Amino acid sequence: MKAMGSLIRISTHEVETLQKRLADIVDRRTAAELRLIFLDAEGEAELENARTDAEAGWYLTGFREGLKQRKAAAQTHLDTIAQEEAGARDALAEAFEALKKYEHVAEITRVSVRKEAARRETAALDELGLRRAARS
Repeated sequence: MKAMGSLIRISTHEVETLQKRLADIVDRRTAAELRLIFLDAEGEAELENARTDAEAGWYLTGFREGLKQRKAAAQTHLDTIAQEEAGARDALAEAFEALKKYEHVAEITRVSVRKEAARRETAALDELGLRRAARS
């Protein structure tokens, strides 16, 4: 029974660790998504600047090319984080399954122990009743 408790504690710790890891990954994904949004906003702001300032228009083509490269790099980073998040979610689901299996086995063991104790108590009471009946 002590071993089962240890397995449950270890499994619970693993689940908590994986939950923290997943939360960190989600935070990183959110930051990467915000980076893409910021890059879009930066591109719109530069386009508006080029419309109002003819001299800034000369640099717009180069800026757009650089922006396209930065957005591609940010999207690649976001895709990598999304894959990492999917793996972390799968690992967390597996850890939850293992924890639930251990908890289920522990509950079945507790029920079995209680049933065995009740069976022994009933057998002892039956024997006691038979002895009293035999004396009478």
